[in-house]
Amino acid sequence: PDLPKDAPLWRADGMLRLATLRVASAGAAKRATRALHLTASVDADAHPEEHLWAGQEKKQMNLFTALNDAMRIALETDDTACIFGEDVAFGGVFRCTTDLRDKFGPDRVFNTPLCEQGIAGFAIGYAAMGRTAIAEMQFADYIFPAFDQIVNEAAKYRYRSGNLYNCGGLTIRTPCGAVGHGGHYHSQSPEAYFAHTPGLKIVMPRTPVEAKGMLLASVRDPNPVLFMEPKVLYRAAVEEVPVGDYEIPIGKARVVREGGDVTMVGYGNQVNVMLKAAEMAQEQLGVSVEVIDLRSILPWDVPTVEASVKKTGRCVVTHEAPVTNGFGAEMLSTIQERCFWHLEAPIKRVCGYDTPFPLVFEKLYVPDKLKLFEAVKEAVEESS
Repeated sequence: PDLPKDAPLWRADGMLRLATLRVASAGAAKRATRALHLTASVDADAHPEEHLWAGQEKKQMNLFTALNDAMRIALETDDTACIFGEDVAFGGVFRCTTDLRDKFGPDRVFNTPLCEQGIAGFAIGYAAMGRTAIAEMQFADYIFPAFDQIVNEAAKYRYRSGNLYNCGGLTIRTPCGAVGHGGHYHSQSPEAYFAHTPGLKIVMPRTPVEAKGMLLASVRDPNPVLFMEPKVLYRAAVEEVPVGDYEIPIGKARVVREGGDVTMVGYGNQVNVMLKAAEMAQEQLGVSVEVIDLRSILPWDVPTVEASVKKTGRCVVTHEAPVTNGFGAEMLSTIQERCFWHLEAPIKRVCGYDTPFPLVFEKLYVPDKLKLFEAVKEAVEESS
């Protein structure tokens, strides 16, 4: 609705784009994070990895400033590290790379053409030379032109060469998920497409502390990593973040809320929705819900989820992406295999619908706290 009727169009990689959507400004960035469920309260309990930064000074940061700080440290500690993507030189649409070009120069932080396939191809080649590539796809919705490069080149580079070569220095950052008004081209969650690919790692942090620590871990991991950032949380998630260098291990989930009756599992901003539903279940049903934030999708922390479901006997899995063949199906199948004799009720999936992401019907599309509450209620009733 903010775009003029005569907004210019151009073609890039066979896809029509509104040119005005590529213009970054502080005002546009703020509008992009006025979310439907802008409720990202930071957990009161300590992070399980608190010991990794014990004694460090802390500073209040939101998600995007924490990511900015992680990239600053990455460039300071690795002379080969470069950041590139559409509009990153002046801070990017969401301001995640603000001031980095001024600090490190145009040879290390630079813009690319509007060509996701080219960004991925260049990043793979740069990383294959033993260097560190931090590439940005401006929106996860536009990552598909780079799909072949990521799944057929980056993910297989080490395997096809018998470990003679690799592009493990590659990290691809991309904003994803619902934001309240993004419509079908700025709201998608495509993690399941890539989770089917051996050779990749996929990370989706939720808090500023985790975003910084997991981005540094991703940049230094010896495998290519797809680092997905829930854009609704860029400004909504705020907490005290260590100012120094630290890493949070990839592949380890976090039990955000302990409980004994039902397990809820998800990732990204959906964890904040789960926490609200868990509070509702406690207040209205007297049901104690354990909430698990996967944080990493590939690999995902099966033992933590398995232990929780064996304790509670009931499980609800959830994500914003469409339900059919979403990552929740993989979680459900694995839980069924490992926890069958402990289950008191069928596992529930609460996900997006099998439709393109709608604009005016986003409130109906997203799996909100009421849908999760109903799933918890059904799980308890079916086991009684």
